[in-house]
Amino acid sequence: MSDSLQTYLLALSALFSIVNPLGSAFIVSTVTAGRASAERVQLASKIALYSAIVMLVALWGGAYVLSFFGISLSALRIAGGVVVAVNAFSLLQAPETTEARKQRQASEAEGIDAVAFFPLTIPFTTGPGTIAVAITLGSNRPYAGEAALSFVLGASAAALTVAAIVWVTYAFADKMERLLGRSKAQVVSRLAAFLLLCVGTQIALSGVTDFINGLKLAGAA
Repeated sequence: MSDSLQTYLLALSALFSIVNPLGSAFIVSTVTAGRASAERVQLASKIALYSAIVMLVALWGGAYVLSFFGISLSALRIAGGVVVAVNAFSLLQAPETTEARKQRQASEAEGIDAVAFFPLTIPFTTGPGTIAVAITLGSNRPYAGEAALSFVLGASAAALTVAAIVWVTYAFADKMERLLGRSKAQVVSRLAAFLLLCVGTQIALSGVTDFINGLKLAGAA
């Protein structure tokens, strides 16, 4: 149980930070301002469902794709960690720029109900950064025994939790905007970006450690 909880907390912090549902919710509120409350809830349900599918597929299928192309897990962890850390640093320095880019993506959607998957799920909610983080997390899983089951349960629960948060924040984005206001939302976004920077650094360090350990084993052999 403790292993599942540890995995859950790690995956939740990483996925939540990169998805940033709170920051994205304010943009959704602007784009869907003319929609009725029932339509907002329906749209949020579709996006949450699609986001859960994207994260789960990346978590449990992404590593096999990398194996097919001959990419090592160490290389994935280093590259994925660096990409995540760089994106987090950019968001930490200028979150308004990232939010403006997302708003342009969302505002280009014509007939929002018909484009819940693209672009409102991909790339607006679960874009390349989220997929990279999910693949990196999935590549760390054990492949046998109780530890493997604990990892699967913890990481899957984290992805579903993030999807549930996406539904809540998107469905009630207008009410949250009135409650928090823009300034407080930006503070939350910066805190999430700092957490993501730490997660990305940790992922990259794990990749470097694995690579060094592999070289030591090869030298000893």
